[in-house]
Amino acid sequence: DMITCSELFCGAGGLSEGFRSAGFQIVSANDFDECSTETMKATHPDTDVLLDRIENITATDLLKKAKLKKGNLDVLSGGPPCQAFSVYNHQRGFQDYRSALFREYLRIVAEVMPKFVVMENVTGILSLGDGKAVQEIHTRLEELGYTVEHRVLKAEEYGIPQERRRVFFVGNRIGATFNWPKQTHGEGKGLSPFVTVWDAISDLPPLKTLDGDEERAYPSGPKTDYQKLLRKGSPKLYNHVAPYLAPINMERLKHISAGGSWRDIPVRLLPAGMKSARRCDHTKRYGRLEKSGLASTILTKCDPHWGAFIHPTQDRTLTVREAARLQSFPDYFKFHGPRGEQYRQVGNAVPPLLAKAVASSVIAALKSCPKEAKEAACAR
Repeated sequence: DMITCSELFCGAGGLSEGFRSAGFQIVSANDFDECSTETMKATHPDTDVLLDRIENITATDLLKKAKLKKGNLDVLSGGPPCQAFSVYNHQRGFQDYRSALFREYLRIVAEVMPKFVVMENVTGILSLGDGKAVQEIHTRLEELGYTVEHRVLKAEEYGIPQERRRVFFVGNRIGATFNWPKQTHGEGKGLSPFVTVWDAISDLPPLKTLDGDEERAYPSGPKTDYQKLLRKGSPKLYNHVAPYLAPINMERLKHISAGGSWRDIPVRLLPAGMKSARRCDHTKRYGRLEKSGLASTILTKCDPHWGAFIHPTQDRTLTVREAARLQSFPDYFKFHGPRGEQYRQVGNAVPPLLAKAVASSVIAALKSCPKEAKEAACAR
C-alpha cells in the first residue's frame, strides 16, 4: 500500500529525500524558487513539482495527479521559509511577510486534511513574538482536530556530521501514537560515535581555489560507511568546485590551523571591522574545520566571514558537494543553477538523514494505528 506525502516549501528536496528513503511516495511538492525546483524535479522524477507562490496553491493542485481526495493524504510536510525567525536575522518582526508563510501552510492543512502534519523550522520560531508563533501553530492545528507536539532535534545525534538544531512540529488527527525518533549517535552507551567531518569528505579529490568540475568521475573508492551510503546510486561526482577567494582571504587562510579561527590571523590582515574585535567575539568566523570534529551549521553561503567553512587541510572554502555531504545529501543530488544558488539550496535544506529519522517514526505511527481509525479519518 502506497504511503503518500506532499511537501510545501520543498526547496531542493532534503526533507522529501528523507521521507522517500523511509518509504513514502512523494506525490507532489511546491516551491517558488526556480533553481531549487530544477534540482527537485531532477532528483524526484515521479513527483508533481509545482513552481508557484504558496498563495496560489490549492488542495486540488497538490492532490490531482495522485488522484487523492481531501482526507486521504498520509502526510503534508514542509518548512515554511524562516528568514524572519532565524537567529541570523536581528530585525525579527512577527509581521514580516516571510513569517506569515506558516499561515499559508496552515491554510493548506485545512484544505487537504492530511492524516499527519510534519512541519520543520529553525529554533528561532520558538521565541518569535514571545512564543506567539508556536502557540498559533498549536491552536490552529488543534482546532482542525490534530494532536500536536513539537521538539528540537539535533542533527548530529542522528548521524549527520554537523551541529544543527531544528524544531519539528508533528501532529495527527487519527489518534495515532507518535514516538520521537531515538538518538542513534553520540557518546552514551549503545550509541554509534558521531560522524565526523573527515568521515564525510575524505574521499573527495583535493582542489585548489577555482579548481574542480561540475561533473567528473570519482577518483577513488569510498573510505567510510557514511561515504558508501551517500555515494550509492551516483554515477558521478557533481558540484565539486572550489569557489573563488579574494587574494586577501587566501593570505588569511594560510595562518589558520585546524580548529582555529580569525584569532589566528595576524591583526594587519584582519578585515577593518574585526581589527578591534574582542577575542571572545565572532567565534566561528574564518574557522577551519577539524577532521575529527563536527561541522558547524551549514548556512546559505560558505563564506569564511560568516563561519567555519574552511577545508580541514586545504587552503580553500568548502565546495557545494562538501557542504552537501555535511548535510547528508546523497551524491546523486546534482544541484542546479548558478553556484551561489547551489550553496543556498544546500544550506536551506533539512538534512535528509534527519528527515528520514522523523519520517520512519511517522510510518511506524501510521502502521500501528487501527485501520478503522484511518478509514474514519478519510471519511471525515
